Amino acid sequence: MDFSDLNLVYSTDGGKIDKPKETKSAPEGDGIIRIHRETKGRKGKGVTLIKGLQLDEKALKILAKEIKKRTGTGGAVKDFVIEIQGDQREIVKVFLEKKGYKVKLAGG
Repeated sequence: MDFSDLNLVYSTDGGKIDKPKETKSAPEGDGIIRIHRETKGRKGKGVTLIKGLQLDEKALKILAKEIKKRTGTGGAVKDFVIEIQGDQREIVKVFLEKKGYKVKLAGG
């Protein structure tokens, strides 16, 4: 039996072994924030997607919290994309422009 592929999780010498966390970096973009509306795969419920922000995960979550507070809706951050419930494109566009971002409305 070959144990070379197994991950070490505990050692009697040092106790629990913590793996170093992998940090993903934001995908490269052209500096323009694109705001989409999507209903596909969501049982007809529309969401607003905000793509192209060159921020790390922590900063994205903080910005998403501000946007959710401004729109009065829920949302999430998934794969460097902020998802806001409902069609909130105009509110989000004005909010991001006030923050100094270059914003375009894209998609349906």
